[in-house]
Amino acid sequence: MQRRHFLQTATAAALAAPMTRLWAAPAAQGQPKFILVFLRGAYDATNLLVPHANDFYYASRPHIAVPRPGEGADAAIALNADWALHPALRESLLPLWQAGQLAFVPFAGTRDMTRSHFETQDHIELGQGTQTRDFNDGFLNRLVQQIGARARPMAFTAQLPLSLRGTQRVPNLAIAQAGHSGIDDRQRALIESMWTGSAQGAAVREGFAVRQTVKQDMQASGWQAEMAAASRGAVAPKGFVAEAVRIGGLMRDSFNVGFIDVGGWDMHVNEASDNGAKGQLADKLAALGQGLAGMAQAMGPAWRETTVVVLSEFGRTFRENGNRGTDHGHGTVYWVLGGAVRGGRIVGEQIVQSPSTLNQNRDDPVLSDCRDLLGGLFQRLWGLRPSQIEAIFPGAKPVDLRLV
Repeated sequence: MQRRHFLQTATAAALAAPMTRLWAAPAAQGQPKFILVFLRGAYDATNLLVPHANDFYYASRPHIAVPRPGEGADAAIALNADWALHPALRESLLPLWQAGQLAFVPFAGTRDMTRSHFETQDHIELGQGTQTRDFNDGFLNRLVQQIGARARPMAFTAQLPLSLRGTQRVPNLAIAQAGHSGIDDRQRALIESMWTGSAQGAAVREGFAVRQTVKQDMQASGWQAEMAAASRGAVAPKGFVAEAVRIGGLMRDSFNVGFIDVGGWDMHVNEASDNGAKGQLADKLAALGQGLAGMAQAMGPAWRETTVVVLSEFGRTFRENGNRGTDHGHGTVYWVLGGAVRGGRIVGEQIVQSPSTLNQNRDDPVLSDCRDLLGGLFQRLWGLRPSQIEAIFPGAKPVDLRLV
């Protein structure tokens, strides 16, 4: 083999290594599949599910509100008389809503009032509902134990998340990591030159471009250091887009309980530009939507048995701050999507946001508890008995929102 061909083959293997098929026992066909997508950093749910009929929303966000439906190309997309969807999701997730495969649960979250990324993330992932915490006993691991031999879990993360730690052994598989390609600029230029003129040259350049974009997104300085810390090493939204199809294929063929975390949502500064339809949050929502849509498509017929829950540790302040961003809040919006979902609905207890109904006149209250909501969902997906739900979420009171 000529040296150039050897180097090309070796380089291709190195670049493709993260894409190598993971051999595992196939998941049983026709069984429910569940995927949890954790948005680390607390995304601004108020600009995702826009209360477009509420004048208080527009008064509270003079610079970052999403324009009302009908007010130009940047306008929010009306879902009903009260709520509208961020326009960044028009191409990716609106079709799922229209197909009845996407629902939203506003005013969701935990009773944790610390507004600490780490405290609240841990509270959700452990799901224990007690003051004392066992950091080797996550709620998804307890779910896997209750499902039994049918369970085929996988964490698409570099480190096993708290939610999947426990007595049941669970594998993990790292997806694209920001800034950890192991290839410097000199090596990148050399590799690109080796592939110049070949059929694969464009793909190699595009792959490096995606890695560089993700790296820039996650580089930390000043307030960005908090965002990076809150993300806990999670892939950035653009990195998720690059890996979503692979995740969908693996979930289709081999697994039925999955965990993904996507970071970069802690936006204290410059959340939007011009208005809430443009800028930092809009770009990340667009990437997240593309990733979720790509994952759904890759799952093929298995999407019919799939339920995906997208959540975050907490929401943001209802009012914008002085830096055209938002600060740590309380209640947020959960997304529930999948071929098994009874969507096209906004479900759960709701209020009209006002100074008198906001939590501490600051942020959305929590009206749908995370453990209660997930407990009710698991009960319907797997037909679990009350004693099994108690084992997963001790002391919870499952709420059946008939999402599946």
